[in-house]
Amino acid sequence: MTTELALELRGIHKAFGSFVALRHVDLDVRKGEFMCFLGPSGCGKTTLLRAIAGLEAQSRGEIWQNGRDISRLPPAQRDYGIVFQSYALFPNLSVSDNVAYGLVNRRMARAQIAQRVSELLKLVGLPGSEKKYPAQLSGGQQQRIALARALATSPGLLLLDEPLSALDALERVRLRQEIRALQRKLGVTTIMVTHDQEEALSVADRIVVMNQGAIEQIGAPLEVYREPASPFVADFVGKVNVLPGRVSQGRLHTGALSWHSAGEDREVRVYLRPEDVLARPIADADPLVFDSVIEKIDFLGSYCHVQVASEALGPHRLTVYLSLNYLAEQSLSVGSSLRLRLLQERLRVF
Repeated sequence: MTTELALELRGIHKAFGSFVALRHVDLDVRKGEFMCFLGPSGCGKTTLLRAIAGLEAQSRGEIWQNGRDISRLPPAQRDYGIVFQSYALFPNLSVSDNVAYGLVNRRMARAQIAQRVSELLKLVGLPGSEKKYPAQLSGGQQQRIALARALATSPGLLLLDEPLSALDALERVRLRQEIRALQRKLGVTTIMVTHDQEEALSVADRIVVMNQGAIEQIGAPLEVYREPASPFVADFVGKVNVLPGRVSQGRLHTGALSWHSAGEDREVRVYLRPEDVLARPIADADPLVFDSVIEKIDFLGSYCHVQVASEALGPHRLTVYLSLNYLAEQSLSVGSSLRLRLLQERLRVF
């Protein structure tokens, strides 16, 4: 196995009785990258993380870390730090003792431990909190302490199991930015499990989209978002409009709209993001220009979700993103007419 990779998973399979949690997962994790396992509840992402950590033994398959086979090693003999959703701090120990826990087990000198704890607390933005106890800290602060504890032994791999899901929305955004900045600064290879697509898109170098124990797609955030490999990925990552269509005699038809399309005649579904439906005056000759009527406007701050209906689309509705300024400038409201154009190069057909 190559040492150019931090982690290599080969044929990882995990079954709990008759239930298959992981189906022959193959994955390479590059040194220094921030990878997110993304998927709905029950898709196998946490089971995969626990297999990497040695907290769950895979039924079959191999795990290699830095060229070393760790497939059957106990957790203590694997080189990683881990942060759980529930913080998992010791309530009866001070912040200092919580952070130092792994260092004490390694029999480091007391002065070295104190210096390391001080460095780590500064690193996670909580200097001077050594004597406090977990109950005296907010959820975000407790998660920072859990992060400092995971980093204390300078592990080669940092595992984050939905570390932000117990926090409120503002704290979640703030802490994910801090974790990403810290990861870049330290260069530690990091894997984070999340079901929050926005979280994955904002922090990951690469995203692993999982569904029913298998990997649906691996790619950079923009690639996964713009070029989904399957209907599941298109539907799960970001918002998407889905229109029924058919390919016939070299053209793809959806409602009254049609355009050139290669391939054999077949029934298809057309996927397009709300931002790929443009609202601006365009020449009528464009085959993907059509008139619509606004049925609903959901205000979301600086922009709105606008639902439209059109004779060109039959009974199907489209959701379009429009800025609040555009709606005001054009004096648009429910019942207003709106000329739209689909971006053909952004349509995904399955």
